[in-house]
Amino acid sequence: MTPDEFLAQWHDSSATMEVRTSGSTGAPKCIRVEKSRMTASARMTCDFLGLRRGDTALLCMPVDYIAGKMMVVRATERGLHLFCVEPGGHPLCRTNMDAIGNPPVINLAAMVPLQVWNTMQVPEERATLCRTVRHLIIGGGAIPTELEKELAPLPLNVWSSYGMTETLSHIALRRIPDTFYTPLPGIKLEHNSDGCLVVNAPALCPHTLTTNDIVQFHQDNIRFRILGRRDNTVCSGGIKIQIEEVEAWLQSLGMHDVTVTCRPDARLGQAIVYLTTADIDLSALRLPAERPDSRYWLPRHIIKVDALPMTGTGKPDRAAARELALLQTAPSVSRP
Repeated sequence: MTPDEFLAQWHDSSATMEVRTSGSTGAPKCIRVEKSRMTASARMTCDFLGLRRGDTALLCMPVDYIAGKMMVVRATERGLHLFCVEPGGHPLCRTNMDAIGNPPVINLAAMVPLQVWNTMQVPEERATLCRTVRHLIIGGGAIPTELEKELAPLPLNVWSSYGMTETLSHIALRRIPDTFYTPLPGIKLEHNSDGCLVVNAPALCPHTLTTNDIVQFHQDNIRFRILGRRDNTVCSGGIKIQIEEVEAWLQSLGMHDVTVTCRPDARLGQAIVYLTTADIDLSALRLPAERPDSRYWLPRHIIKVDALPMTGTGKPDRAAARELALLQTAPSVSRP
């Protein structure tokens, strides 16, 4: 879908439109949402970030998914000048920036972690990011620890977003290097008996939404941080292991080509599995000394794959990863 095709649907007579979920934990699905709620979401973000009519927004993500759609809605709602570039790995390349103006000014940009990582690897694009962008929202997946460290000292507002298709993009933002998310105005949050986040956002969603995200609230009972997903918790030999925590540790060691999953195990119940495109020397992995239970993060099986399973929005495809771990032959490995 192109931005013009989306706008044609946005301005038609229907009060709702169809949006597609990303499929990070299961098969993608289509849902219908009210345009008035999308407008409310756009207004919340623009107010939170102080965006004004005439500011410039950069659209560099596909409009097929909610993140791209909402960039268009924000521009329409707030009267932003929307500059569109072909979705790709280097949205701030010289060709794109020359087309914006001289000097280019971008008040709001939204990217996935891979786009930001690519940008940081090219000195000219990194300089453009620092010089041009006022607010950068990063969503669509976890931000690697190393990338957060690189982003923290930059002279712009870098935000990690929390949300989902059902909440019409993000409902909370975390300014890097802060560790806690701040909910947007009008969002009420709590957690249930399982420790999972419960979202009450009447302007965005007609019903209370119980997520699978395990959270910890700040002492102010407003801000929160994500510990992991309940459905990404592996119970191996009675020890609960959070997949996201293991992947963050691996990324801190420079290992960005590993997806952590699990498979059934007769003795342990579930066994940790690493899917990887590279060779792994377990004896070289430095376990965090402050986490004595981290020895359980090491895999029982390592499966070499040609490519890591990913969704269309660049998130790990957890369902496909579990299927690969189940179907592929993988001998047990010796752990140090």
